[in-house]
Amino acid sequence: MPADHAFAPSAPSCAPAILAQPPAVRLYGPIDQAMLAEFLRQRSEAPADGPVVVELSTSGGDADVGRRIAQEIRSWRQGGAALYFLGKSYVYSAGVTVMAAFARERRFLTRDCELLVHERRLSKTLQLDGALQVCLVQVQSMLAEIASGQRLERAGFAELVQGSALSLDDLQARVRDCDWYVPAAEAHGLGLVGGLVD
Repeated sequence: MPADHAFAPSAPSCAPAILAQPPAVRLYGPIDQAMLAEFLRQRSEAPADGPVVVELSTSGGDADVGRRIAQEIRSWRQGGAALYFLGKSYVYSAGVTVMAAFARERRFLTRDCELLVHERRLSKTLQLDGALQVCLVQVQSMLAEIASGQRLERAGFAELVQGSALSLDDLQARVRDCDWYVPAAEAHGLGLVGGLVD
């Protein structure tokens, strides 16, 4: 559902010429410790002045590593860097967390790209065996972990929709019961990205 305020997406032709050049940072594959290390390596070799394009194709991965890369992006931006995001073909799950760290008007997708947005996942077995107080502490610890995950998820979603046609509540409603696959044209129409490129 659209938010109350009107939104007019920028035209795809507004994509800056820098996006036609080879990106300074190219990341492919799962979001994990190896991608973080590769990001930090490429960042150290990126131009110190002028705009920088970060290209990403990923099927997702570790949510917390995605958060770490996103924080590096924010710090880089705060240092004055003009950073552009270019999502190619697929940007899933934790990849959207990385994308959200870029200014909305500097997020771009190739026309064939799809985003995947969903709630955080947890896979854990809790086996209770012992004194009730010990069991209670274990249950409380898991509830705290879930609450932390929901808090981080909400913050990431808020960053993603900032300045777009979607409210935070709209986004959470879309992903509450199922994964949300978002074609590039739809993402652009909703204002989640600044434009599309061929």
